[in-house]
Amino acid sequence: MIRSLCSIPGEEVRSEIPIKEYADILKNPRALLWIDFAGEPDESAEPILTGVFRFHPLAVDDALQETHVPKVDDWGEYIYLVLNAMVFNENDGLSLTSKELDVFLGKNYVITHHDEPISSIEKARTACLRDKRYTTNGPDHLLYKIIDDLIADYMPMVEAIDGQIDRVEDEVLVKAAPDTLERIFALKRILLSMRRILTPQREVLSKLARDDYEVVDPKDRIFFRDVYDHLVRLHDINESMRDLVGGALDTYLSVINNRMNEVMKTLTIITTLFMPVSFITGFFGMNFFEPGGGLTNWTNTLAFGFAMAVFICLPIGMLIWMKRRTWV
Repeated sequence: MIRSLCSIPGEEVRSEIPIKEYADILKNPRALLWIDFAGEPDESAEPILTGVFRFHPLAVDDALQETHVPKVDDWGEYIYLVLNAMVFNENDGLSLTSKELDVFLGKNYVITHHDEPISSIEKARTACLRDKRYTTNGPDHLLYKIIDDLIADYMPMVEAIDGQIDRVEDEVLVKAAPDTLERIFALKRILLSMRRILTPQREVLSKLARDDYEVVDPKDRIFFRDVYDHLVRLHDINESMRDLVGGALDTYLSVINNRMNEVMKTLTIITTLFMPVSFITGFFGMNFFEPGGGLTNWTNTLAFGFAMAVFICLPIGMLIWMKRRTWV
């Protein structure tokens, strides 16, 4: 689907502009043209990008075919950016998916291309149709609006991940189950994926805020610097959450080890308590003596009662002794 939006000073904002009018609009230096390729097949998008806008084939190939980490390429009359939107899924297991957003920024146009729907694009488009201020300050300001909405969508996701970390920490202390360990490793993978996106995307905004690009007005760099500050904060939050997840993993392993130690301690106590009984029964069960050899008293009622008293009292006495030694 190809969606377009055109803003010319003194005129109403137009949408759904025919493709044949793109070239005429580009000739007007006061006009602002925004074209959004949302899941558009490459066969129909490539002729527009290479024919109407005359983008370099390598840049077009990057936008249509290849998948990249966030980056910015300066082609003189335009710049090409790769950004990533992130979606956190906590319903069917914990997972993080990224959606690539390719952007071409020129002197009087902004071209966006994405294969999947991105909420920040919808927000920016709605804002432009509702308020002319987003389209009257130039294409670089429109790009700022798109990126700002893209980064703003990260915060609810970060809060949801932080909530999952809190639940995992509570579960580790209450009940360290195997599924808790799976969730810990899932959160570690999610935060690592976030870091792989936030780090290069932060560098992209740093270049937009500091480097000299022909299509970026110097007075608008401050807006990109504001978004850069947001990404720095998000990167710091990501590092903090990674430390929390690492701490939760260490706590889980400690709880499991303590539980194992308690089990071994209990088994050791049981073995120790019955060790004297096993020795006595083993000794008298070796048939060294026979009742007819003048040792019939070994098998009378008194001897049986004495043996049973030893069997009962000896483990009890050992248990009391272990408690006094604080072994139990």
